[in-house]
Amino acid sequence: MEKKLVGKVTHYFTKLGVAVVELEDTLKQGDRISIEGTTTNFTQTVDSMQIDRQPVQEAGAGQSVGLKVAERVREGDKVFKLLE
Repeated sequence: MEKKLVGKVTHYFTKLGVAVVELEDTLKQGDRISIEGTTTNFTQTVDSMQIDRQPVQEAGAGQSVGLKVAERVREGDKVFKLLE
């Protein structure tokens, strides 16, 4: 499966299970993503995405989004969009 870099993790809120992702490309709700790093490697569907605590359907390059994640992530982990 092909993948495209869309951003990187800049912060992780442990209690909320939310990653802050600085985007380099467009990301939409429903996209399949892969989060990869030294000790991180999993895929999930984007179910919940927020900017300034407000839910959004889509965000673009240069924006930071809060992303509900299935597993723990670390600062510097890369976020890839999985392409069909």
